[in-house]
Amino acid sequence: MYRIQQFGTWLTKWFTLVVVAWAALNYVLPDTSLWAKSYTNYFLSIILFGMGMTLGVDDFKRIAKMPLMVIVGTVAHYLIMPMLAVFLCWVFRLDGVIAVGVILVGCCPSGTSSNVMSFLARGDVALDVSIGLVSTLCAPFMIPFLMNLLASQYIVIPTEKLFLTALQVVLIPVALGITVHTIFGEKVSKVTMVMPAVSQVAILLIVGVVVSVNHAKLFTVETAMVLPVVMLHNLGGYSLGFLFSKLMYRIYPKGFRYAQQKAITFEVGMQDSGLGATLALQAFATNPIVAIPSTFFSVWHNISGSVLASWWRRHDDRFGIASGSVNGEKTIAPKQRDDALVTEVGAVQS
Repeated sequence: MYRIQQFGTWLTKWFTLVVVAWAALNYVLPDTSLWAKSYTNYFLSIILFGMGMTLGVDDFKRIAKMPLMVIVGTVAHYLIMPMLAVFLCWVFRLDGVIAVGVILVGCCPSGTSSNVMSFLARGDVALDVSIGLVSTLCAPFMIPFLMNLLASQYIVIPTEKLFLTALQVVLIPVALGITVHTIFGEKVSKVTMVMPAVSQVAILLIVGVVVSVNHAKLFTVETAMVLPVVMLHNLGGYSLGFLFSKLMYRIYPKGFRYAQQKAITFEVGMQDSGLGATLALQAFATNPIVAIPSTFFSVWHNISGSVLASWWRRHDDRFGIASGSVNGEKTIAPKQRDDALVTEVGAVQS
């Protein structure tokens, strides 16, 4: 168990590079992951079962203590990202299955990576986890509804298939995980410690399948605009999520403070792209190209999230913004801080 945990720590540190390398390998050698095509729903179920095992009564009590922020954050996620996806498809004139793939990843719940990014940026991790949980539990109902509403103009949306697949790979595994945790309590701690490593390997396998299945169409004229659209989708999600949280601060300053604004920013901008890829492969089996936007998103949002979290932390340190700040008030001007650092360095040297 210890070695698996160590491997998980290493994989977390280098996950983005590992994903890129693994995707490149599957692009060059597409047979590498084709064997796993029929098992992607099981891989995602394992991830969400592990998520369920980390949840207990306290997590739901926390949601009950701040229902307004959790509900508002979840609504923001399911409003901003799907509508932004539709807008980008219109701007870039995307059509057919490519547009469906972009909208599908936009309709997914928030990604678990957002919890890590929020922690690194000194955001409200508890709120982040709560919004992620609620948006995930809503996914089997919201994804078919939104896809039918926003993407049916391109192709016929298999609404029932989307619902049943999402129910199978999301709600049931999470419920089972919560049940196991409730029954066995701390006895499952040894298992939950290795789940990050298991989850990341499962994500790698899903990415490998998508790249292997679509290797001939991954970088073609048809898919040329997918990467810039995915990047703008993610960055636009961060921007609109932050602006939305700033607006909510004006309405309800007690709840939407600086740490909560960071959490909502990551919760809105980062998607469960693993779920998007799995649903694409299962519900749109005849058009696996639908999974390409989710795969690109999976790689890109880990890069952008890490950069944003690091920048936010350095920015707060530079301006002396406390993690418990009301609205990001600066206590140190850049020049004052630089002068103080120079004086401190000079005193040490002398």
